[in-house]
Amino acid sequence: MNLPSPPWPCLRLDGKGPQPKVILDVSVSPNAKRTELVGWHDGALRVRLSAPPVDGAANEALRKWLAAELGVPQARVTLLRGASGRRKQWAIDAPEADVSAWLGRQSVLQS
Repeated sequence: MNLPSPPWPCLRLDGKGPQPKVILDVSVSPNAKRTELVGWHDGALRVRLSAPPVDGAANEALRKWLAAELGVPQARVTLLRGASGRRKQWAIDAPEADVSAWLGRQSVLQS
């Protein structure tokens, strides 16, 4: 069961299990000069990654970046879909309020 989480179109809850996980949709652009959040793309967070899209390097870089940004251990950030594509879906084992608050602090998302 996926519950919407307004006002963030990229964020929803996976209601399975005793502790629901936050599902985050991310669109990536690899091989950038630096890793940074740049805004929205088709309802997903748009992130530029400095890592190349080779041998899972971009996925690992994004996992580490998300964990650091959200202040959670890397083991609590899991790729669900999109291992070989630009559109990815991540499960974050963190309170929804924390992830939503992080999104709210990102000035690039406010426009």
